[in-house]
Formats: sequence, structure tokens, C-alpha cells
Amino acid sequence: MTFDLRLPAHIAFGRGLFAGAAERISAIGRQPLIVHGASSAERAVGLGPSRLEVSGEPDLASLNDALATARDEAPDMVVALGGGAVIDMGKALAALIPAKSDPMRHLEVVGDGAPLETAPLPFVAIPTTAGTGSEATKNAVIGVPEHKRKVSLRDDRMLARLALVDPALTETAPRGIRLASGLDAVTQVIEPFLSTRANPFTDALCRDAIPRGLVALRRVIETPDEAAFDDMALVSLTGGIALANAGLGAVHGLAGPLGGHTGAPHGTLCGRLLVPVLRANFERIDPGRRAELEEWIGGVFGRGDPLAAFEAWIDGQSLPRLAEMGVTSQIAAQVSREAPQSSSMKGNPVTLDAGALLAIMEDAI
Repeated sequence: MTFDLRLPAHIAFGRGLFAGAAERISAIGRQPLIVHGASSAERAVGLGPSRLEVSGEPDLASLNDALATARDEAPDMVVALGGGAVIDMGKALAALIPAKSDPMRHLEVVGDGAPLETAPLPFVAIPTTAGTGSEATKNAVIGVPEHKRKVSLRDDRMLARLALVDPALTETAPRGIRLASGLDAVTQVIEPFLSTRANPFTDALCRDAIPRGLVALRRVIETPDEAAFDDMALVSLTGGIALANAGLGAVHGLAGPLGGHTGAPHGTLCGRLLVPVLRANFERIDPGRRAELEEWIGGVFGRGDPLAAFEAWIDGQSLPRLAEMGVTSQIAAQVSREAPQSSSMKGNPVTLDAGALLAIMEDAI
């Protein structure tokens, strides 16, 4: 048995920890650049005088613009306060501010995928949504519209110096964000559990996180309380750790190129694809793991046909279908050919050809 573990240098998890964030940041660097979204602008004021507000999921143009601004600030570290998109942007800035090369040199699939020649700046992640787990991963997802793809900038040194997770920060997220983010978080503990790269460490994390996440997902939508938000934030963090060490699968393998073609939100795509991908995988995965998943899903959403019950609940929350997100039959056909190149697809427990991938998307359209 052989596996490597890659984790943030320091993880701090707990309700109320954000109150001490400025002190923790000052112990790492003297000139932090605070990257944040509009909804976190007020919170960002207390973290440092140098701030950069960003919006939307990062793409190559917005990354280059942010780099030009950030380099003028000459920071010695980067702090990202926000959802997964903000954290991805902050992580990319920390990686590329010291670099002299074009970002395309380091992007996977559409670029050269070359390793960073210069070490990234220290990076601190403070998530305000519970979904992507980006605070615990070594990659930043960047859209490249001219290639109609979302791809990763990836390096082991991009792992956070500090991941500070305060579940109280996630409570103000709108219901739709909680739904999409929560489904993303659940997907990111299910896919590593089924991954070809699963190991005993990630299995232990996922066996706790999957049932916890399914219960928390339902509660943060139907009967939100502090305990539900705490559990959802923990599952999101766990998913980041699990995917960084065991990989993902076809849900993310499809969501990346679909997002590149349509601009649809990542979490919403993952939430809509999760059940169709599980259906496609279930016939050929390890029977023991399938039984565990059916028990966990059935215990929360209904035992007769757990996947059908889970999908019915998702439908009942009005999560958009792929067609509502701009996915046409033509886009689905193209993505079925592009998706096998995705790094996420390498972890899927079943080899899915273009026809099988197209059938999954048609099930979700």
C-alpha cells in the first residue's frame, strides 16, 4: 500500500475563529493582500489595508487584470476571504505574483502545464461558503473562454499556509448558494470515496463525511441551524482534503468543460450531474461501496430507490437542469468528447466512453 498525503500547513476550524483572523494573518506576513468578493467587503476591512475585490468565477482575463493590480501592491502574502471562486483567484494570485512567465505556461490541458519556477507567496484561505473545499486543495480553477474550458493551475506549494474555517461565515449565503454549494460538498466526498485513487486515510474521512453531509445538506435547506452549518462546513473542508489526495470522478470531469461552454455555476452543474453519474457507475463499482452509499443516501432521502429519492429531493428544491443552464444537445455531444481529457475523469471507478458520458448529460438535461 502506497499513498501520499497533501494538506494545508495549518487548519483552524471552529465557530467564532474569524475574530482572531487578523492576528493569525499578521503572524505570517507584514503586507497581506486581502482578496474578497463584494459580500465580504466589510469583513475584509479588518484584515489588512491592501484589498482587492473580485467578482465571478476567475477566468484568464480577470486573472491577468488582478495580477497587474496585485503586483503593484507588492504583497508578501495573499489572503482570500469568500466563496470558492474568490479562494481560487486568491490562490492563483499567490502562485503567480512572484512568477515572470505567462499564466498559460502553467495551465493544464489548454496550456503547457509547466510547474511553477518560483515558489508561491504564503496563502491564507477563509471560506464564506461550504462547498468547494478550495481552502484545502493545491489547485485553482481558471476559465479560458477562448478554449471554452475551465482548467487548473496546480502545484503542491499552492496549499494554504492557513485554512481558517469559521462556519458562522457561511450562514448569510442565500438559499440557492447553500443548495448548490452543499451538493458540491457532498459530491466531493462521494467521488473520492469511489475514486480509483482512494486510500485508507481518505476512506476514513469520507465514511464520516458522506452521511454527515447528506443530513447537513437537507437541514441547511429545510431547517437551518448552527449545527447544520457547522457540519456542512466540516464536510466541505473534508471534501477538499479528500479530493486533493484521492481525486474526483466523472461529475467533475463533465462539470469543468460544461462550465467552460456555458458559464454555468460549478456547484449547480455538479449537483445536477451527481445522480446520473452515480447511476452510470453503480452497476460496475465495488458492491460493498455501493451498498454503503445506498444505505447513507436512503437513510436521508428514502430507501426504496435511494438514487431516485435523492434526485426527487433535488428536483423539489428547484435546482436547474442542464438545459436551463444553457447546455444544448450540441454542447453535450462536444463535451462528451472533451471530458475524457479531464484530470478528474482519471479517478472515476468506471471507464465511461463518449456514448456513456452523453447519456449521463442527456439524463440531466
